[in-house]
Amino acid sequence: MKQGDRVKLEGSWKAALQDEFEQPYMQELGAFLRREKAAGKVIYPPGPLIFNALNSTPLDQVRVVILGQDPYHGAGQAHGLCFSVQPGVAPPPSLQNIFKELKRDLNLDIPRHGYLQHWADQGVLMLNTSLTVEQGMAGSHAKMGWQRLTDRIIEVVSQRRSSVVFMLWGAHAQSKSKLIDPTRHLLLKSVHPSPLSAHRGFIGNGHFSRANHFLRQQGLAPIDWMLPAEV
Repeated sequence: MKQGDRVKLEGSWKAALQDEFEQPYMQELGAFLRREKAAGKVIYPPGPLIFNALNSTPLDQVRVVILGQDPYHGAGQAHGLCFSVQPGVAPPPSLQNIFKELKRDLNLDIPRHGYLQHWADQGVLMLNTSLTVEQGMAGSHAKMGWQRLTDRIIEVVSQRRSSVVFMLWGAHAQSKSKLIDPTRHLLLKSVHPSPLSAHRGFIGNGHFSRANHFLRQQGLAPIDWMLPAEV
């Protein structure tokens, strides 16, 4: 997979990841995706949205990182931002729990949609650690090379930015803490917002208010977590 080969990448990320895209594993990953599509398999998100997280949130604007694991694997859901769904798609259970914590933490009305582009546009890097998935097959691309790239993305943010809030929800996201310099950034950890664990510590973690408090302490603008009423 080459940057010039049908991959459109925002300029600051393109410069930071140039060498990574030229590695053999990325060439193999691109070849794998082409074979899967040629075999008639449906891959999410659609090709132009695979790098939506990076294209929506330039490196020099990252203030918060939310880490997900896998794109949604249902029709019409995934659009390249972790936990977010496309307009017109009902918010899945984990996202509903995120909204419940926003209501509890910041008293924000629970939105009627699950389209989180408003956050990405403000500097919230909404990164899944795998960037593609086969329809109906959770985790199907988790070992195909994406995590090497997304680990590098996390390292780049840690090294090149300062005073970033990393929201690490669940064991998988927390395993990435070794890539982050805790002396430069704020690491917020809790259980995952999934229905299996949300009431064991996600609801009540206060991460959204804690993130904004930290950003204000650093002289940075807080995140407006309130989503637009309509999209």
